[in-house]
Amino acid sequence: PVWSSLYGSRFLTGGVGGSITHQCFYSSTPANKHDRKYWCKITGNGVCYTIISSEHYTSGDYEGRVSLGDVPQNGTFSVTMTGLRSSDTGTYRCGIGTTNEGLFVSLNLTVLADAPVPRPTQLVRGDLHGSVTVLCPSGDTQAGEKRFWCKVGRSSCTLVASSDGYVSRSFQGRVLLTPRESSGAFKVLINDLKKEDSGLYLCGTQRLGGQHSPQEVVLQVTTASALPRRPKFLSGTVGGSLSFQCHHEPGGSYERKYLCRWKGGSCPVLLDDHGFVLEAYRGRIQMSRSDAARGAYTVLLRQLGEQDAGWYWCGAQSGHTEHTASVKLRVLQEICSSQDPETTTPVRFTSGPAAHGTPTQRSVPGLMGTATESTTVGTGTQDSSTLLPTATPGTSATSPGETFQESSSGEPRLLPAVLPALVLLICIAVTALTLAKVKLRKKMGEGRRTTGNLETALDRAGLSPGKEETTEENPSPEEVQECRMGSGKCRWVF
Repeated sequence: PVWSSLYGSRFLTGGVGGSITHQCFYSSTPANKHDRKYWCKITGNGVCYTIISSEHYTSGDYEGRVSLGDVPQNGTFSVTMTGLRSSDTGTYRCGIGTTNEGLFVSLNLTVLADAPVPRPTQLVRGDLHGSVTVLCPSGDTQAGEKRFWCKVGRSSCTLVASSDGYVSRSFQGRVLLTPRESSGAFKVLINDLKKEDSGLYLCGTQRLGGQHSPQEVVLQVTTASALPRRPKFLSGTVGGSLSFQCHHEPGGSYERKYLCRWKGGSCPVLLDDHGFVLEAYRGRIQMSRSDAARGAYTVLLRQLGEQDAGWYWCGAQSGHTEHTASVKLRVLQEICSSQDPETTTPVRFTSGPAAHGTPTQRSVPGLMGTATESTTVGTGTQDSSTLLPTATPGTSATSPGETFQESSSGEPRLLPAVLPALVLLICIAVTALTLAKVKLRKKMGEGRRTTGNLETALDRAGLSPGKEETTEENPSPEEVQECRMGSGKCRWVF
């Protein structure tokens, strides 16, 4: 099944006396498969009057020139209108439900004396966490034209990616527009599919004076995906090495497997299984032999530097289809600090929280009025996902913001600083108790009168401060306790 939704074209154009075919795409749930499908037209009073439905109803005004076909196994039903008239211009709905107010998509039909033949809507399905390839139609091959991919909303088409390097925040590291082929066509590659990616899109080329007729694409993301959610973030240290696996369909037949570095909507290939290695990476990057049975191959990257941080794509090409997966590499610095010559402490730092920026807007005129583009001006973002793999030699699997700082001896570091303070407090307490005892004896008349300071009292008691002895449990009245700070220890002396 796919996420419960209904998608279809928002605009249709037909010629007088000609015909149009409109497709509606719905999620293949049991309810949707067996529920009523309908096609209705909205009149001036806001009511949508049924023209045709799957329950064998057809309006008399359209008898003989409208038909409805449903293919439940594909989640598609289509409506065809022939013998178009100027009066057919208006707003229509295709929908599912017992009434005409249930699940539906609205569209505008325009009937002209001479109308171009519209392109049929393209349906693309992909697995959750998987990838898709969308073929965009050919246009003029002029180099100055801008390629775009936008998502259709209620009244506009929000720009997702364009050939000038823009990529929306929610698709960072996940979408790529390939260069134009000789025919002018290009491909849109999307990976790590999410449920919210489902929807109606437009792709095409735009020039200064307007745009070519865009291709409508319905993208449906399946929920019952057999693909596992693999680690999307890897960590390594400066100067170290990193190895990771790239996955593809087991047993599949692929013309080429490659690794490219994604940046700003482009992805130049670093190496492939045909022996190509980008000159700047020679001696540092290697691809192991592919394991077709497991659907995986391993990439090893040596001598990591801070410049290696960023997005990478694993790719496997089969005809016009490319299966891709993205992974983001974080390169951390390792700094060693020591408290003594024999104890070193590795400390690993990670980048701080993402900076918040100010949202701005761009627009691509001419697509559903305006194709808006949201971006953020700031210092950068950091993904919320923190799925990290088990650490391999030369890698670190720490979560963002986590640091390690532990002495090899395992002793608490606070003890050397706290111990002198504790000794001093004990000495002060003992001195206070001694003074209190002397005053108590004076009041009770048990001892002879004493004057002066504590040193005089000690002399009269006949105590020698230089001889170290152990303290008795019950000292005699003539004994006085004293605490001395010598070599960092507190001791009792007579």
